[in-house]
Amino acid sequence: MNKSDFYYELPPERIAQEPVEPRDHSRMLVLDRRSGALDDRHFYDLPSFLRPGDCLILNDSRVL
Repeated sequence: MNKSDFYYELPPERIAQEPVEPRDHSRMLVLDRRSGALDDRHFYDLPSFLRPGDCLILNDSRVL
């Protein structure tokens, strides 16, 4: 995997300039791996998707 694999054009108006308030209302795209369906959810829904033994990786990177 190369860092260049992640380069793509993103219109400036699609980049959040400030975090949403309250913070747990940020949007989250969920992929159902069995059906391939995508579901637009909120971060406060995250606990309902986690099961014992799951590994959660947090990404605190920023868009430049």
